[in-house]
Parts: sequence; structure tokens; C-alpha cells
Amino acid sequence: MQEKLKGYEDKMNKSLEVLLGDYSSIRAGRANPHVLDKIKVDYYGTPTPIQQVGNINVPEARLIVIQPWEKSLLKAIERAILTSDLGINPTNDGNVIRLVFPELTEERRKDLAKDVKKKGESTKVAVRNIRRDANDTFKKMEKAGELSEDDRKLGEEKIQKITDKMIEKIDAAIETKTKEIMTV
Repeated sequence: MQEKLKGYEDKMNKSLEVLLGDYSSIRAGRANPHVLDKIKVDYYGTPTPIQQVGNINVPEARLIVIQPWEKSLLKAIERAILTSDLGINPTNDGNVIRLVFPELTEERRKDLAKDVKKKGESTKVAVRNIRRDANDTFKKMEKAGELSEDDRKLGEEKIQKITDKMIEKIDAAIETKTKEIMTV
């Protein structure tokens, strides 16, 4: 049963990691190179992450500079950024691409905060679904005679404690990201 609990805890941790990854790609008014993580560039017919075709620097709080290793990639990188949902127009000077992040409006900050909360809530639902699967597994094991009733109850208590810990971590992540977004 211990290895089953560990497996369910790992699944819950993966859900949290996905949430944190999503949060790192939400721009909060200052330049964060992680907003480019999901953008792929057409590199000789292969969709390739921007990080693998050039250097990415953040020289100022609201500026990202992308310097491709091949000048021929400038147009492809520019096109990839324009077609993404980043909402920023790249500036191409023939050597590098600059992304200037404008100050977020109050309305945009509130929308982003709602989005952060919504993603957090869907992660909580995923964690609770994992808990439900664990409880179902324990009940099936009890019916099959692999677990006693006491062991099943103990397993359910342990998975509930793990779930509560995960929910706390998710709430903390929501709060941290919301503060980051709402800070002017």
C-alpha cells in the first residue's frame, strides 16, 4: 500500500509542477524569459523552442533581447512570436529581436489574476480526482481481500493528508502569483 500511496503522491506533485510551469509563462508586467518557453520556431522545417536557436537576455526589467545564432532565423523567430498568444510585437533591427513589455493595465492585471485562480482551481480538481482514484483502488483491494478494513481506512486517511498538503501548496502558489501580478 505504501508504494501505491507514493505513486498517487507523485501524480499530485506532477499536477503541481504543471501548474507552476503554467504560472511561469504568465507575464506579470516584467520581462521573464519563461514567457517564451512554449513558442516554437520553424528551424529548417522542424518546430524548435526559441531557447535552442539563440541567446535570450533580459537587460532591463521590461525588455527581452533574443539573439539568434543564425541571422536567417530572425524572420522565423519574429513570425513565431507574432503568431503566439504573447501579445507583444517584436522589434527586429537585423541583428537581434527586442520584446518590450508594456506596463500592465489594472484591468489586464485583474484578468490575469482570474486566470491564475482558474488554473489553480483546475489543478485542485485534478488533485482531488487523484485522491478519488486512490480511495477507489483501496476499496477494490479490500473487496479482493488484499486489504483489511482498517488498512483501507488508514490508506484513505493518509491520502487525505497528502491531498490537504497539495491543496495548501496550490493555494500558496495562487497567492504568490496573484501578488506578483497585482504588484505595480
